[in-house]
Amino acid sequence: MSKPEPFGVSRRDFLKSAGVGGLATAVTAAGETDVDAQAGPRVVGPGDVPVTLTVNGKRVDLKIEPRVTLLDAIRERVDLTGNKRVCDRGACGACTMIVDGRTVYSCSTLAIEVQGKQIRTVDGLASADGALHPVQQAFCDKDALMCGFCTPGFVMATVALLEKHPNPTAEQARKGLDGNICRCGTFVRVMEAAMASVGKVVARG
Repeated sequence: MSKPEPFGVSRRDFLKSAGVGGLATAVTAAGETDVDAQAGPRVVGPGDVPVTLTVNGKRVDLKIEPRVTLLDAIRERVDLTGNKRVCDRGACGACTMIVDGRTVYSCSTLAIEVQGKQIRTVDGLASADGALHPVQQAFCDKDALMCGFCTPGFVMATVALLEKHPNPTAEQARKGLDGNICRCGTFVRVMEAAMASVGKVVARG
């Protein structure tokens, strides 16, 4: 005489029902996969929205997703490629831009957040006749660049520093540039370039 099952369901019946259920689930999932494949990739989140930026004194009207960073908007949509994408996580400073007088890591700043603000990139520093900004010229004169990926960020950070502190001490200069990293190790020349620019940059409030 067989022993009664404690829950009123035999192991054989349970395994049979589980097998049928699993097969049904697999077939359903396969059907959904086919439908999704035919319909194309599923869109998650809001689509493009109008965004107006003021870049180097010029108005730029864009249609971008709200998640687009300032760096991507400037490089990919405005075609100003001076500032670089290096770490892409707000750690190295190569993407540094100046927004309303303050430096920002554009790789971790949303473009939609800086509407109505003055955005300055390294591309807009030189004058219309091609003459370099004093800080750019100092970086050339002091040979303060090697591979060049960090240079645009250092230049923008130096400009912001000198606009705020026209006559900085060496300590103020180090503090003003400590958010930027040079993987080539050209920090001494960068400091020389920054201090050589003292008195050549107009102060801003």
